Amino acid sequence: MTRFTGKALPLTESGFRAALDLAGLSDPVADAPRLWAVIEVETRGFGFDARRRPRLLFERHVFRRETGGAYDAEAPDLSHPTPGGYGAEAAQYGRLARALALCARDGRGEEPALRSASWGLGQVMGFNAAWLGFGSAAAMVEAMRDAEDAQLRAAAAFIGARGLARALRAGDWGAVARAYNGNGPAASGYAERLRQAHARLVARGMPDLALRTVQAALLYCGFDPRGVDGLPGPNTRRAIRAWRLSVGVGEGETLDETLRDALMRQAELAG
Repeated sequence: MTRFTGKALPLTESGFRAALDLAGLSDPVADAPRLWAVIEVETRGFGFDARRRPRLLFERHVFRRETGGAYDAEAPDLSHPTPGGYGAEAAQYGRLARALALCARDGRGEEPALRSASWGLGQVMGFNAAWLGFGSAAAMVEAMRDAEDAQLRAAAAFIGARGLARALRAGDWGAVARAYNGNGPAASGYAERLRQAHARLVARGMPDLALRTVQAALLYCGFDPRGVDGLPGPNTRRAIRAWRLSVGVGEGETLDETLRDALMRQAELAG
């Protein structure tokens, strides 16, 4: 679905700092791993897929609510009273496309389908768009296509509007989990994942955003580093080696400034 493909610019230091402020997290040292724990659990740390589209998860129970159950019989995998039935991550845009087609057929417009998915780095639900300052879910998605900074801004606005900064600072992961997932049985598991992610970040330090940008560039160029996480490792080194071989600059597993600039230009991430 090319309409969802954008510039897909990775997160910047200034974008992350702005998100901390917007979320009401005023200590850049102590609060950074708290915000990043939410990012890591929601999207494994990166807001775009390899085709430069915002990561999304289509929620069948929300689509049912948005359309009054009109498609329960015709498309029960897309419209159902209970959450679940997600399928593979790679299938989510296909599910969205089917929902958009059903709504277009029946003159509903695209909003019910767009409101029924969670989007980007913080997996913000489309139905939250208006009270986060967007005119529509479509406007929110449009902003999220081009940059993770915009994706994280929306997530930070959600955290700030829900008063979750206090819970994050207190390590009340249960309160954060309930804000994201309600009071159902999934909340306790989600809270534990947040706690573990935060503990890892405190122990190892924050992701290296410059390395993360290199990993994103490799992914966009077809050399999957098996994670855009800002952490050095063998998969990133293998991806760098494969890219270097593809452009005929030797078999090394590192990038000097000249090679990094060449990679950024190829990935269309050069400033």
